[in-house]
Amino acid sequence: MLVKRKSRSIAAILAFSGTLTVSGLHKFYLGQPLWGILYVLLSWTPIPKVASAIEGVWYLALDEEAFDRNFNQGKSAVKFSQSASNQVETVANALRELDALRQDGLISEYEFEQKRRQLLDQIS
Repeated sequence: MLVKRKSRSIAAILAFSGTLTVSGLHKFYLGQPLWGILYVLLSWTPIPKVASAIEGVWYLALDEEAFDRNFNQGKSAVKFSQSASNQVETVANALRELDALRQDGLISEYEFEQKRRQLLDQIS
């Protein structure tokens, strides 16, 4: 399952917009729907507006790495592309070695196909 990376800037903008309009949009954006519902339910009080302002400042005060740790499952945009690239390269090398074994007659076509599918499943 591909999860879209959350932006610190968008989260802060949504939090600050909660001080003027509907509070809690930033919570929905960050994948915290229960908190978002709570903010909406308490919107008749000043509590969600104050909390949104504080959280907006907090998001801006966090560096990208800390924000990613908290809201992107610890994965930054750079880590996504590097790890994906490394994984694809590793699988490609394994497929080349597997094909060489098949061509040398050390594994059957059936064994090759099973292992090839296992390797490709690692990427997706």
